[in-house]
Amino acid sequence: MIEIGQKLPAYLGKDQNGNDINLSDFKGKKLVLYAYPKDSTPGCTSEACNLRDNYERFLAEGYAVVGLSIQNAASHKRFIEKYDLPFPLIADTDLTLVNTLGIYGEKKMCGRTYMGVYRTTFITDEEGVVQRILGPKEIKVKEHAEQIL
Repeated sequence: MIEIGQKLPAYLGKDQNGNDINLSDFKGKKLVLYAYPKDSTPGCTSEACNLRDNYERFLAEGYAVVGLSIQNAASHKRFIEKYDLPFPLIADTDLTLVNTLGIYGEKKMCGRTYMGVYRTTFITDEEGVVQRILGPKEIKVKEHAEQIL
């Protein structure tokens, strides 16, 4: 599990277009890596749209924004197109990054148990060192940009 004070992994994964996303791509920028459970679900859509609506503020403050979930590239493309998202989404279909970050595990909802991604946001400095982690109980999807900024 990645903790405050540690660097994110050098290789983060492939985005919706099959492009490699590396931590070095963001050198000199602070990074918001936000992990969410599933494309096009109500909470995840609210969170993505809140970040989209504040994207210019993130850029002005020196941040890059990248989303992460375990859906495939085609699902991410539909999500980006439907909601006009300006940032890349990592398709971690093999669970490599979510397991490295420690944000994948057993979840319970409506009396059923299943495996999934814990909604978590990692905020790094310009060198990729994690400065803050917002966990599932802290994140307010409709106000997430305010929580970060």
